[in-house]
Formats: sequence, structure tokens, C-alpha cells
Amino acid sequence: MGRDTIAEIITSIRNADMDRKKAVLITSTNITDNIVKILFREGFIENVRKYRQKNKYFLVVTLRRNTKRPYRNFLNLKRISRPGLRIYSNSERIPRILGGMGIVILSTSRGIMTDREARLEGIGGEMLCYIW
Repeated sequence: MGRDTIAEIITSIRNADMDRKKAVLITSTNITDNIVKILFREGFIENVRKYRQKNKYFLVVTLRRNTKRPYRNFLNLKRISRPGLRIYSNSERIPRILGGMGIVILSTSRGIMTDREARLEGIGGEMLCYIW
């Protein structure tokens, strides 16, 4: 049975955020690199760097801390499409998360991108996850 790398990174980040960890180590693949770049660009994580250990590459993701409310989680991530049930959407039917405050990460024919970028380019794709 194959591994769901997207669900693994979402779960790793969510668990580290709930456990108040400062950083989390994620296995580096093309998909995880692109998703983490989007999270960094959108401001959901503080820093990313690549780490090499015995010919394997990892991403060290530094999480952003919520300073106003120390007891609340900063990140909310939800996996949508999964290996057993793929969820696709065209550009007009991509949902808006919290009225545009959150993002949807899509896998399109032009690569992995956010919902805003997909709407601007007029393309749809597989909805990977919601982040708010």
C-alpha cells in the first residue's frame, strides 16, 4: 500500500502546532517542497530550510507562533482529496475558505498552486487541502 505524503506533512505540521513545537522535520519530495513553499509564501509558517542527513533530504519547517493567544493553535489544516477519493473542481467552483482568509491548495496541470492563482489562470484541478 502506498504512502500519502500530503496527509503525512499535514499531520506532522498539525501535531507540531498542537504540541507547541517550534520546528518540524518533513521528508523532502517535489510535492512537499511545493506545498511548504506555498505555506511560507502565504505566511502560515515562519521559515523553511533544507537539511541533508545520510543522502536523504529533509525540510526543517519553523512554525509561526500565536503571541496574542498562547493556548490557541495558529494553523488549521484539512486534507480534502485522498488516494481513495479524489476531489476535483473547476475554476468557478473552487471554494473560498473563510471568505478568502484561508487558502485551498490545488494540484493543477500547471503545478501545485493556491486557489487565487488557479482562479486568475482560469484552471481547476485536484483540491489537496484547506488551510485557515
